[in-house]
Formats: sequence, structure tokens, C-alpha cells
Amino acid sequence: MDQSVRYAGGVDTERLTFDGWIAAVGTGSGTRVVVGHWPRSPFGPFSDVMLERSDGWRVLLAPTAETAAYVSAVYHFDEVRCVAVRVDVSDGVWDVSAGPLDVRFAVGRRGPLGLALRAIPRPLSRRPLWAAMADVPARLMAGVRTRGSSRPGCRQWYAANDLRPIVTVRARLDGNDLGPLAPVSPPVRFGFGSAPAAPSLVRVVSTVESPPRA
Repeated sequence: MDQSVRYAGGVDTERLTFDGWIAAVGTGSGTRVVVGHWPRSPFGPFSDVMLERSDGWRVLLAPTAETAAYVSAVYHFDEVRCVAVRVDVSDGVWDVSAGPLDVRFAVGRRGPLGLALRAIPRPLSRRPLWAAMADVPARLMAGVRTRGSSRPGCRQWYAANDLRPIVTVRARLDGNDLGPLAPVSPPVRFGFGSAPAAPSLVRVVSTVESPPRA
């Protein structure tokens, strides 16, 4: 989960691994929502929410000052807020509460891509070389990347092990209904890549290399 790596030339980096799920939905209002749910992480279990409004304003909703500082150092936001974030899952329905945001979505049956991802051995899928190979077909989906860098000195790669479609959503922000389910379009601009345009729930291991924290 947490280790230091020294490259040639004596450069130290910190390698952190986050094991969980990423859910991404678009809404009729134009707001796109990305939920990270991490049962296993260097910070313990936590969830966070990234949202981009139709006007392009990017917001991070994180549960603690520590997670907010770390995530905002890796990705790009216009506003960062520490709020209570709760995720409850039951029978394929996810309920997410994060300060001013409430989201409820349901997932459908996995398709061929989800079945193919589940067949990949997890130890193989976590290797940087596999992420490099998977990045080629991933780029066939607009904005999707499996490896890259959002900030100088930071390197990331994603290992996906499952994918299921999100088929319904009900979302409210500051008490306002965000409208029906829609594609995640235009692509979100938090990091080096976006979520798939089709609303999806992805089982993922995310690895981040960056300069050691002070």
C-alpha cells in the first residue's frame, strides 16, 4: 500500500496504492460526478467525490484534511472542501452522501469488456508494464488513459479488474436536482485522463508515485 522507491541517480519517490472502485456519471444539468470508494488505502478506508459543473468549475469533496491535501496535490481542482463522505452499497444500488451532494445510482449487468477485465489475473493487472499495454486500447475511448501524469514529478497508473454500466442515477447538489443520467461528456478535467463517456462503475487499483510527503 505504501512504499518508497529509489531510481537511478538517487531520486526517491513515494508509491501509494489505492484499491477500490471508481464510479462516474453525467447528468442532464451538465454536472459530471466521479466517486472514488477506497476500502484499502494508505489513509485507511475512505471515499471522495470529484465533480465538474457545466461551467467547468471543478470541486473536490474529501472527508479529512489529510485526504483533501493529498488528492488535490495529485489532481486539479478549483475548490476543495472537507465534508463527511458516506457510501452505502446494497443489491447493486449505491447511495453517496458528500456535504452538498447526494447521489443514488444503480448498476447493471457487466458486458463483454467487464467479463474480459475480470479474467485478467490481478497480480498481472497491477504491473506498470500491463498498464502501458492496456493504455493503447483504452485510448479508443475518448479521454480514457491507464497511465500518465497530472502534475510534475507525479506518475500514475490504473489497473481495472471489472466494469459494470450505471443504468440510473438520482443526484442533488445544494438541494437542486441535477437531472437524468447522461454521458460523462465533455470529459472531466481533473487529471491526465477522463472516465469513460458511458456512465460506469470500475473496480480498480490506482497506483501513484510522487515525491515523499513532508
